[in-house]
Amino acid sequence: MKFTLATIATMASTAAAFTPSSFVQNTPVAHRAAADSALSMKYKVAVIGGGPSGACATEIFAQEKGIDTVLFERKMDNAKPCGGAIPLCMVGEFNMPESVVDRKVRKMNLISPTGVEVNIGETLQPDEYIGMCRREIMDKFLRDRAIEYGAECVNGLVTSIDVPSDHKTTEKPYTLNYQEFIAGSSAGVAKSMEVDYIVGADGANSRVAKAMDAGQYNFAIAFQERIKISDEKMKFYEEMAEMYVGDDVSPDFYGWVFPKYDHVGVGTGTVVNRPAIKQYQKAIRERAGDKIAGGKIIKVEAHPIPEHYRPRRVQGRIALVGDAAGYVTKCSGEGIYFAAKSGRMAAQEIVALMKGGARLPTQSEVEKTYIKKYDGLYGPTYTVLDILQKVFYTNNGAREAFVELCNSKYVQQVTFDSYLYKRVQGNNPLDDIKLLGDTIGCLVKGYSTAKPDAEFSNPKESLKRI
Repeated sequence: MKFTLATIATMASTAAAFTPSSFVQNTPVAHRAAADSALSMKYKVAVIGGGPSGACATEIFAQEKGIDTVLFERKMDNAKPCGGAIPLCMVGEFNMPESVVDRKVRKMNLISPTGVEVNIGETLQPDEYIGMCRREIMDKFLRDRAIEYGAECVNGLVTSIDVPSDHKTTEKPYTLNYQEFIAGSSAGVAKSMEVDYIVGADGANSRVAKAMDAGQYNFAIAFQERIKISDEKMKFYEEMAEMYVGDDVSPDFYGWVFPKYDHVGVGTGTVVNRPAIKQYQKAIRERAGDKIAGGKIIKVEAHPIPEHYRPRRVQGRIALVGDAAGYVTKCSGEGIYFAAKSGRMAAQEIVALMKGGARLPTQSEVEKTYIKKYDGLYGPTYTVLDILQKVFYTNNGAREAFVELCNSKYVQQVTFDSYLYKRVQGNNPLDDIKLLGDTIGCLVKGYSTAKPDAEFSNPKESLKRI
């Protein structure tokens, strides 16, 4: 456990700082009494990763004056390859200014393998929209706000973590080994830091997850090109986003054209045929056709996206949030809101358990609070979207049926209520029964008319995990 400077100065104070059984072997380590001295050494929490999950966690920790909070971010202007869509509720819930939103999408075209188009935004109200953001802008805003609350920010890359073998039963500190970047230098300075609690918000290739033995997960590759098109062509995308389905653009996901500030993000993703991602990217450009013709590619981005939760999201005094924990939904591929929400929820529960910085939470306590509450709120959402992806994204017949179903105003209403506000509202049992019949009919029709999917095989690549 941590000692105060006063404790080091006089052994007499130890009697007040520990319970009588503190020194008996195999008993729980006693926690420090709440300190009222300016000389006290605080527990130190390190958040690794400065994206939405890490920034939102850091903001909560930084407001607790009894905790030292350090945020590590390797690249302050990082532009993560990401569609950049956020739900309307996130803007208000996380107090983000509208300047963070590049475009307010109120029209969404869904295009089938045979080119059938459906506008799935017809039920949106005038004040409702899907926000389109550039991650480098949004992430910086959230990170800067956390720093304003008092967090220390280290511009560096955590390369390894020394985890004590008995970290689950003691308060022995973790040692972070990192390269701190220096302005004007291409080489970092090797440093280390001891911390008491770690929140891993460092994405799909999480070093924190590896250090804590969180287990592996399957992943998708998302590929996106930022394309600068003419002002005239950009007018079409002023409030418009497009989603393309078909085995030509992805065998298990969708391709997209999403508007940004002065360009469009054009991309796709896949789990089952990752080696062919550039082939699918070429196809989405071709499907968009004249709408982006003559555009200049200004940035190419690729990144792994988790397909499910990590087997272990809390180990000892280490917790995972965001992509590091596996919080990306199937079917829609949404991750930004769930990253921010998980970071905030984890930090709130850990801060409450630390009781003003007087103690460190146990693994069991964090699992019973953060993990249980998060899974209770969003577990059903992940399950439903996983089922929908398996039903509608696996072949062209199902994709044609999916697009036809989206003509239904009821489907659109339920879809956008769920997405924009993270809750399903207004469901009608009679409409649900009708929807079941329509789904069966659309699937039968789709399977009878759609062209077969192209065959592929990648037995080795399909087994890879991170």
